[in-house]
Amino acid sequence: MHRVRTSLPYFREFGWEAEVVRVADQFSAAAKDELLLQSIPTEIKIHVIPAFDGRISAKLGLGSLALRALWFYFKAVNALLRRGKYDLVYFSTTEFPLCILGAYWKKRFQVPYVIDMQDPWHSEYYRDKPKSQQPPKYWFSYRLHKFLEPIAMKNVSGLISVSAKYLDDLFERYPGLTGTPAETLTFGAYQPDIRIAAENQQRFSRLLGNGFVNIVYIGRGGVDMHKAVRPVFAALKKGLQEQHELFSNLRFYFIGTSYAPVGKGIPTILPLATQYGVESSIIEITDRISYYHTLATLSQSDALFIPGSDDPKYTASKIYPYMMMEKPLLAIFHKRSSAVEILNDCTMNAAVFTFDEHDEDISNIVHSLLADWAKKLLVPMALTAGFENFSARQLTFLQTRLFQKAIAHFENENTNA
Repeated sequence: MHRVRTSLPYFREFGWEAEVVRVADQFSAAAKDELLLQSIPTEIKIHVIPAFDGRISAKLGLGSLALRALWFYFKAVNALLRRGKYDLVYFSTTEFPLCILGAYWKKRFQVPYVIDMQDPWHSEYYRDKPKSQQPPKYWFSYRLHKFLEPIAMKNVSGLISVSAKYLDDLFERYPGLTGTPAETLTFGAYQPDIRIAAENQQRFSRLLGNGFVNIVYIGRGGVDMHKAVRPVFAALKKGLQEQHELFSNLRFYFIGTSYAPVGKGIPTILPLATQYGVESSIIEITDRISYYHTLATLSQSDALFIPGSDDPKYTASKIYPYMMMEKPLLAIFHKRSSAVEILNDCTMNAAVFTFDEHDEDISNIVHSLLADWAKKLLVPMALTAGFENFSARQLTFLQTRLFQKAIAHFENENTNA
C-alpha cells in the first residue's frame, strides 16, 4: 500500500492513469490512519470491496485478509476488466495469495500483471528455527505460500522488489522467469508526509517520556534483529556500569514490534535487554501505530536507531522517513542489505555499522556515541544530493519504465506463442 500511495500523485505525469481496488476498512484489523487519504489525489478512482468477516473465518483457520478477500477481488476486477480497457494489473501488497489471480486475468482478459515483492512470499528462513521463533500458524502458511507462489510466478510479466536478493531467489527458484523484466526499487521518500504529520501532531498520543534523551525505533521486532541490537545493549550496559548517572539519561524505545492484534503481541526486544541487565532503559511497545503517528513520534525523538535483520535478504524498505527527519542516527545492518549503501551514499554524520564488524568494536564506538547523546551532544544527520534518487517521484518513474517493459514482454510472448 505504501508504495502505491506515494506513487499515485506521479503516475499521470509519466503517462499512466491508475485505479485502485482495496478492501473496506472494517474488514482489516490493521491500524487505521485516515490522514493517509490526504496524500491521495482526488481524481484517483478507488474501488472498495468487502471481505469475509475475520471473526467467523478465523474459526476455520482462515484469518488472513488475502484469503478472506480473494473471492471479492476476483469478482470486482473481473467486472472492471470486462467493461474497461486496462493495460496492466499491478499487485503491490504483502497479501501475496491475491497474486494468483493475475494468472487468471492474464489468460482470461489478455492483461499482463506485475508483482511488487515487498517481502519474501515463500521463504525457507524460519523452517529450521525453533517453534518459539516461528510466526503464528507457520506450518499452514509455509505450505500455502509454497503452493501458491509458483502459480503466480509462472505467468508474471514483470517483477519489482525492495531487495535484489528477493529477485535473485525467485529467478533461481523459477528458471522460467529468465528474461522477465525485473527491477529493484525501494519505497520512495515522500516529503509531503512530514508536513501532514506535523500539522496533525495533536491527534496522536505522546509515547515518549519527558526528561530523557529518547532514542527511537519504530518497526517490527523479532529474534532475527538481535544481532543488530546486541552491540547497542552491550554499549549501554558498559555505560551504566561505568557512568551510571550519565547513561541513565538515555531511554530506548522499540515501538510497533509485533504484527499481533492490539494487546496480544509478545515482546522480542525487552527479553534481550533483560539478558544484558539494561531493561530499565528500554521500553518496548508491541502494538503497531499508524503511519502518521509513527512520523510524529520520530519527530519528537532526540535520536533514531534502525536495527536490521540477520537475514541478508532483508532491507529496511521504509528507512526514508528516518532519513527525512535529519535526526542523529545509529543504524546496524547486515553487510549485504541495500540500506547500508543508501545510508552511506545519501547521508552525512549517520553512524552506520554492519554485522561483519566485530561486536566488541561496534560496541566501543557505540558506547562513545551514546555518551555524547547522553550529554545532549546530538549531531544531526544531513542528506546529500543523492537522496533525490530515492524520491517518490523518481521511483514512480522507474516503476512506469518497468511497466512498459512488462507490456513489451507480454506482447513478445504472444507473438512467439
